[in-house]
This record gives sequence, structure tokens and C-alpha cells, in this order.
Amino acid sequence: TPEHSHDPADIAERLAGRPRASYLADAVFGAIDGAVTTFAVVAGAAGAHLSPRVVLILGAANIFADGFSMAAGNFIATRAALDDAARLRAMEERHVAIDPGGEAAEVQEIYRRKGFKGEALEAITRLITSHHRAWIDTMLAEEHGLAAATRAPLKAALATFAAFVVAGCVPLFPYVFGLSAAATISTIGTGIVFFVIGSIRSFWSMRSWWRSGLETFALGFGAAIIAYVIGATIERLV
Repeated sequence: TPEHSHDPADIAERLAGRPRASYLADAVFGAIDGAVTTFAVVAGAAGAHLSPRVVLILGAANIFADGFSMAAGNFIATRAALDDAARLRAMEERHVAIDPGGEAAEVQEIYRRKGFKGEALEAITRLITSHHRAWIDTMLAEEHGLAAATRAPLKAALATFAAFVVAGCVPLFPYVFGLSAAATISTIGTGIVFFVIGSIRSFWSMRSWWRSGLETFALGFGAAIIAYVIGATIERLV
């Protein structure tokens, strides 16, 4: 069964305007990093035999400081990508105005490499270069590899920060409520978060949910093990 309708009216509605941007990668990246770094703090503190109060302070500081840092970095990176896209669009606009023949030759070469030739190649080149916006969009996509969907820097940053905070809070919950065996509960809870995040990723990929979940689980706990070993080693040395 197709994932969407192919009724002409539905097609027109679905393709109206420019493609919608996805912020899935921002949220997944933020969630994984939030769980990994906060649990790494907890594991390192546990390895150094620090008190639950210290673990809670270090973990909370990590959630908001590192979460804000990641969000700010994502905001700046997304803004830089938009600025670069605007620069490339202005460049292509200028090239089309200065040397339309040369730009038309580039369009022809692009579609020749896609397998078009002869009359069909001439026709598709003529059609694209007869519509200014389609011409520029084609050059941006095919020559520079730019996606049609543009991501908003603020939305990307908020998706990263929100996912970071939500996932990062899980390793700290046992310490917030003063539970006994807090380190063990934190480990189990964080392991579940890692696996769930990885499993959710499978909805947007061809990989099985359990394989994707195990991959994220292994990467997350790899970081935690490193932090635990470092914390335990330093505690013995100082």
C-alpha cells in the first residue's frame, strides 16, 4: 500500500509550495548526546565514588550548559548553511545574467550525465532554461547539492535542546528522588532510553528496529564505560 495518495488533488496539495524541512536529525542527535553525556557524568562520578549530591549537581549543570551549547552550535551551523545557500543562489543568478549560454551548457551536461541525449536532451535543457526559477533551482540542486527544503535555525536549535534535556534527565531521576541503588537504576533507565531512541530511528530508515536500537545502545554505553573507567582511575591516583 502506498504511503500517500496518488489522487491528482492530493498530489497537488502535497507538492504545493516548497518541501517541508525535517528536524528529526536535530532531535535524535540532541537526545543521544543528552543521554550519553549526562550518563557519562553519572558513570564517571560513580567510578570516582562521589556523593549523590555531587552527581546531581554535575549532571544538572551538564544538561543545561551542554544542552545550550549544542543548541547554539546547531543554530549557528544551520544559519551558516542558509547563508551559504543564499550566496550560491546569488552567484547562480549573476552567472545566468552574465553568461546564459554557459549556464545552459551546464544544464545540458547535467542531464547528459543522467542518460539523456539527442532530441530529449535538447528539449529538457530548453524547458529548464526557459523558466528562470527552475533554472536556478536546478543549478543549486545538481551543481551544488543543495536540498530544496530549508531548515529554520531557531527550530533546529530548539529541537536539539528539548531532546537533549528530556533524554539527559533520565540518568538523574534516581538521584533527584534519592532512590537507593541510584547508580543501578540510572544505568537501566539510560540503557532503555538508548535503545528506544535507536528503535525510533528505524521508522525513518530501512533498518530493523532492534538492530538500530542495539547500535545506539552500544554507542551510548561505550561512552559511559569510558567515563566510568576514567573516573575510577583518577579517584585511585589522587
